[in-house]
Amino acid sequence: MSTISSASSATSVPTPAPATSANAISTAADTTAAAASARASAAQSVISGSTGNASLDVSALVTSLVNAKVAGQTGSLIAQQRNDNTKLSAIGALQAGLSALQAGIAPLSNGTALGQFTATTDGTGLTASGSSGAATGSYSVAVTQIASAQTLSSAAFGATTALGTGTMNVSVGDKSMSVDITSANNTVSGIASAINSSSSNPGVTATVVTGTDGAHLILRSSATGASNTIDVSVGTVTDDAGLSSLGVTSTAGASAADPSTIASASASASASASASASESAVSPWTQTGSAKDAMFTIDGTAGTSSRNTVTTAIQGVTLNLTAAAIGVPAGTPQTLTVAQDTTSASTAINNFVNLYNTLVTTYGQVAGFDSSKAKGAQGGPLLGNSMFNTVKSTLASIVSGGVKNGSSNISLGAIGIALNKDGTLTADSTKMANELTSNPQGVAALFNSTTGVAAKMTKSLNGFLGEGGLIANNQDPLNADLKGISTQQDTLASYSAQLTHQYQAQFTALNTVMATMNKNSQYLTQLFGGANSAGALAKGKG
Repeated sequence: MSTISSASSATSVPTPAPATSANAISTAADTTAAAASARASAAQSVISGSTGNASLDVSALVTSLVNAKVAGQTGSLIAQQRNDNTKLSAIGALQAGLSALQAGIAPLSNGTALGQFTATTDGTGLTASGSSGAATGSYSVAVTQIASAQTLSSAAFGATTALGTGTMNVSVGDKSMSVDITSANNTVSGIASAINSSSSNPGVTATVVTGTDGAHLILRSSATGASNTIDVSVGTVTDDAGLSSLGVTSTAGASAADPSTIASASASASASASASASESAVSPWTQTGSAKDAMFTIDGTAGTSSRNTVTTAIQGVTLNLTAAAIGVPAGTPQTLTVAQDTTSASTAINNFVNLYNTLVTTYGQVAGFDSSKAKGAQGGPLLGNSMFNTVKSTLASIVSGGVKNGSSNISLGAIGIALNKDGTLTADSTKMANELTSNPQGVAALFNSTTGVAAKMTKSLNGFLGEGGLIANNQDPLNADLKGISTQQDTLASYSAQLTHQYQAQFTALNTVMATMNKNSQYLTQLFGGANSAGALAKGKG
């Protein structure tokens, strides 16, 4: 009987690094048992074929032998892959907790959470808001005038009348533009469109209002304040039919009802204009809205502003004035109270506590120890991991440490946040509220944007989570190992395919030989007999 040669010519099987986790041990045991079963099945198939009880089941035999050959390597790679993925998942959970904490403490880290203020008034028409550095206290505010923008209305013209050609210079305050008036745009609506579409528009809007007397060009300044008056000069006028009358000079801060606030500039038109055209020049502009500054007093100190949003009157406070703030009688004072917004500060601090506690819970999930579990599976994936230990100890040190406040230190405990034995924090809302009200400077020092608790924690978190940080440095080797495992699995699959082809050919040939031998054995038994019978020749038959 021929013998079966070994697969020494096949591609060498990759040898993965041994996996040491509980899962790896379990997988290795399972694959060892599977390999033993496969070998037993293969042996039984050979025995059955060799004794003539049945022909070889080549397909099952080859499958059993190939599986037995690669089962150990396959199981080891799967175990190693599972171990890497478990660690990556644990690092990902830790990373998510750190990222949530990083984002959640940003308002405390940059100082915005403790820089919020409330501003309330006991009257109407006046609102306010406070920002970092606001001067808290109560203020008596009296508004006598709000800021307004100038509006000018020209005399009436025919809607389609060609007013002439020339150059129109329009200015608002210290900004100006030049517009060419040609035969293509020298109607009232054409001039308005040319002003609005100019890329150098200084902040004036032109519209056309048509009344019973004709079409009026309306110019409105987009900026309030006495200094933002509108001036128009017209030059190089030809075929003048009213274009020269659109020149106007305004007086800053004058009343809209005062006819002396504006002066017609029709006399400045080009000297080349015809006499008949000059005689047909229409009436000057009318001011329908004057450019005025807001006027107010704060605790008796007078102030003005070109805008109704006043940012410089009270440190860190923005006032918003409306006409209703003037009151009846005009200048009726109302009380403005500016105070620190303890609600937003308390919310930000409690959010920090909750996020830190969530992170501590994550610690237990990824690196805890549970003695009730099976031996080898009691520790979390990151138990004993140096990266995890560094993260945990660094943040715990920041939480338990204090922040220098003058000649002393202030800690989280001083504002009602206790550090528990399990590493979590507990906030005493009553004590925190009292500290925010009675000791805002101390709370601000604890969470200052340079050396405060949140600032130091943010700096550490940025280092852990950033490119080349602890998290990435622990993820990269695992990802590289998984890539290597995938390559080894591909190589093992190729080896299995090659081995299958080789065994298929060998056992098919063996099956043919054994079938022939069994047939010959049966024939010889018929001739010469066997252990319990006499053959044809033994009986003297032909």
